[in-house]
Order: sequence, then structure tokens, then C-alpha cells
Amino acid sequence: MTNRRAAYTHGHQESVLRSHRSRTAADSAAYLLPELRPGQRLLDVGCGPGTITADLAERLGPDGRTVAVDTSAEVLAQAAAHAAERGIGTVVFEVADVHRLPYADGAFDVVHAHQVLQHVADPVAALREMRRVTAPGGLVAVRDADYAAMAWYPELPELAEWSALYRRIARANGGEPDAGRRLAAWARAAGFTDFTAGSGSWTFADPERRQWWGETWAERTERSATAATALAEGLADAGDLARIAAGWRRWAADPDGWFAVLHGELLARR
Repeated sequence: MTNRRAAYTHGHQESVLRSHRSRTAADSAAYLLPELRPGQRLLDVGCGPGTITADLAERLGPDGRTVAVDTSAEVLAQAAAHAAERGIGTVVFEVADVHRLPYADGAFDVVHAHQVLQHVADPVAALREMRRVTAPGGLVAVRDADYAAMAWYPELPELAEWSALYRRIARANGGEPDAGRRLAAWARAAGFTDFTAGSGSWTFADPERRQWWGETWAERTERSATAATALAEGLADAGDLARIAAGWRRWAADPDGWFAVLHGELLARR
């Protein structure tokens, strides 16, 4: 890909941020938590509304330092408000591009990115930059979903259509929706030689979580940056999006409904 920055496929609509605000370090960064120590310096790339950031900052204690960056000043303001509400004063929030981080070589002990590499135009260059700002012996921790590996039941045709459409939309925006399986390959290409690749998952099966997940994606299918790209690129029309959204709601209402999101996880030593 030649573009230096890809478009962010999801956008920052309320339905998207509602999903992002539900995330915690426990359910989204558990693979990293055993590596954290009080007093460390941590960079959180693509922090979004900051719920994971705040959890990580708490792990570092009052002597730790966390810098959280995103490309959206609006979402950074929400993240800063969240940290303030929790009484966390050790986080600095700044607008920055992962391809050109405004920090010195070796400035951080840990560099973390959750669901970021799938959206950038050059994930290898992004990892190189994350590696650059990591201190010798420090860690780069990345986690990304793998859309082709997601599984659900009942196997509704609308959800299969959603999966294929979302992946076309993400690639039209310059991203790679099946990023999870590629993290180790990207890390190797970025110059890492000491890394561990693994996986983690989210599951939506009980009535409350199933309803929440299904309604969130129904809204995002019809009213989000994802929908706008689908329409603008001629990948779907309004009728297609309405049919898929209805399928999400039908799945959510089914007492047998089950959905699993597989993520690739990688810890790379500098």
C-alpha cells in the first residue's frame, strides 16, 4: 500500500465508542498485565476513549508515567475526562500518528496498541516506529482482531454477508481486517527477533452480552463510517445494510446465539 495513513474504518460514532468504552485491561490486555511493573513508562497507541489506558496506568502506580496517543483530538478529550473521573493523574494525552511518533528513541519501557495495526496503511512501519521508542529490554505489545476467524451460531446468511462486506470495506480504507494472524510476520519484518505470538478471544453468548453486541453492530452497519464507506465505494446499498442490520438483531434475539472474536496477541522484546 502506498498511502502513509489509512482511513479509520469504524469512525468515532457513539455506537463505536460505546463498544470501545466497554473494554478493560482485563479483557483486552491480559497477555500484557504480568509484564507491568510500578514506575514503568508506557505509551498507549490508539488509545480511543481511554478505558484500557486508565487500567494500565493504575498498574504502574503513582511513580509510573503513561502517554496516550490517538489521531482524534475529540476522542482524546473523552479519554482525558475518563482518567480524571477515576482520579488518575499520571497520564498525558496527545495527538500523534503511529508512523511518526514525536518521542525520543527508547523513551518508553512498554509500548501498547490494541486494535490499531489492522487500521494502518503500513503495519510494519508502525511496528518499527513503536520499536524505536521502546527502551532496550522493553516490550512492544499489540493485539488485533482477525475478522476471517470470527465464528457464530446460528450461521445466519446476513452475518456471513456482514463478514465479507466488512473485510472489503476495511481493505478499501487501506487496512487489513485479518490482522491477528499476521502479527508475528509483521513483527519479524519490522526487525524483532525475540517475540511471543498468541491469541485471545471475546465471547458473546449470554442474553445481555448477546443483545449488546448484536445491537451495537446493527447500528454500526447502518450508521457509522463503515456504512459511509460501503455506500461511497459502491460495496453495498442502503437495502443491503438494512438487511444485514436486521440479521444482527435476529441473531441477538436467538437464545442459541453465540459469537466469538479471535484476536492475535504479540509480545515483542526490544
